[in-house]
Amino acid sequence: MKGCFIHSAVSISPQLTFDADDLLFEILPKQEQKITAYHPDYKKMIAPAASRRMAPGVKMGVASASKALEIANLKSPEAIIVGSGMGCIADTEKFLDAIITNDEAFISPTAFIQSTHNTVGAQIALGLECRAYNNTFVHGSASFESALADAHLMIQQQEITTALVGGVDELGTQFIDYQLLIEAKESQPVRVPFGEGAHFFVMSSERNPHGFAQVMDVALFDTIATSEIEVEARSFLASNQLSEENIDAVIFGTNGDGYDVYYELLANTLFSNLPQMSYKHVGGEYYTASGFGFWLAAKMLKHQQFPATFLRKGTVKNTVNTILLYNQFKGKQHSIVLLRRC
Repeated sequence: MKGCFIHSAVSISPQLTFDADDLLFEILPKQEQKITAYHPDYKKMIAPAASRRMAPGVKMGVASASKALEIANLKSPEAIIVGSGMGCIADTEKFLDAIITNDEAFISPTAFIQSTHNTVGAQIALGLECRAYNNTFVHGSASFESALADAHLMIQQQEITTALVGGVDELGTQFIDYQLLIEAKESQPVRVPFGEGAHFFVMSSERNPHGFAQVMDVALFDTIATSEIEVEARSFLASNQLSEENIDAVIFGTNGDGYDVYYELLANTLFSNLPQMSYKHVGGEYYTASGFGFWLAAKMLKHQQFPATFLRKGTVKNTVNTILLYNQFKGKQHSIVLLRRC
């Protein structure tokens, strides 16, 4: 089977990540309950007339995808695969508001057409005039990892040689307030801000000079009992002929709620002797926030930089070759991703 190598990694997030070549960018303080992405100058990448018709998520996706392709020196990928938990929620809200305002009559379909989850992948393909495989995964907090797993398998099985893979979600204006109301009623609510972002990666079966990290494996689980999480993690490592001693660092998707117990169980058992990092306290929580964690891991492997902002326990070695990422949301849609430095 072919290897799956990362040739570029681009992120639009609530931090200054879009123009950052490495991880030495300034961390912006984020204290609010919801934090918007730090948007680049879209005029440099998207025609103003087209940009005005695009939802925030579409603009973030198109811009980050375009830059990822440019860095990888790839004009058109053989697959465009996107994960999105909520799609273009702002346009969904516009359409629902129009239904109420117009008493369910004489409603323009434009907002509805633009609200679908596959809008981002479609707009990227239209801009590239790319008629290749195009798929969008809507699997909650495992949406990005589902897209990643699809690309990983297709490249391994030699169905394609290049893929553009990404995760996109936007805050919207109303749905996020309902989410905050729900969290306020929880005994242990999410304690990091809710955010938004777009994270895109060019992957290839060829290592070549552009490749700086390799996706070794991706595992997805809908539900795992807390008593079984260590067993599943050990099984994942064993399936890759590894043990915890072969992992140099782990990155958890902790968000401060009651389901962080899953991370704590692994932190205190299987990975107790490893440096442990997290990222949602600076990037926010949303369905494809794990894309930011994946971007962070890829950049760490490339530049061998490990800012203290992300370190929650332990000391990172001088050289890190293997990173494991683990994420879940509300005890469901668990994902484990293994990355190795080229």
